[in-house]
Amino acid sequence: MLDGEEKIVALAIGGDPKAFGTLYDHYQPQIYRFLFLKVAGREEAEDLTHQVFLNAWLGIPRYKHRGYPFSSWLYQIARNQVVDHYRARRETVSLEETDPEAFADKFSEGDLDKNLEVERVMAVIRDLKQEYQDVLILRFVEDLSVKEVASTMDKSEGAIKLLQHRALRVLREKLGESHLESSEETDDIDNNE
Repeated sequence: MLDGEEKIVALAIGGDPKAFGTLYDHYQPQIYRFLFLKVAGREEAEDLTHQVFLNAWLGIPRYKHRGYPFSSWLYQIARNQVVDHYRARRETVSLEETDPEAFADKFSEGDLDKNLEVERVMAVIRDLKQEYQDVLILRFVEDLSVKEVASTMDKSEGAIKLLQHRALRVLREKLGESHLESSEETDDIDNNE
């Protein structure tokens, strides 16, 4: 949360472009990262990020503080922007071409094994349904609280906890299957030599 956020938001609601610029500077990297994990490439993520902040600037006079950080409102706009983006393109939401390093940047520097593990986790996340992707990215990549994710996804905190539990269960199951499949592939290669 930005220091003095409530005051800055109040100034932005009043039409102060400098205050909105402060909000943009603080939240743009987080919104970009969220969008980058949801769309095919950097250019799309940049375009959508600009659209999110344009929509936020146009909509900020109607913004009402409801006890959640301002970022929850921005993530909600970003989620809607992704839905509109894919609806217009008639494609399913995919993390297919996401750069694994962007995902790994959120974690401490690691060796090749860690990067391969991150790629494997990302591949499994790509196969999860939209709500599971959103809850995992918002909770564990963007580090939002359950309350913030609930506000962003327009669900109760209990529903978010349940979604998170289910998403993690499915992720663990699929990672287990993925691990078994890669072990079988290795065994097949070893047996053919």
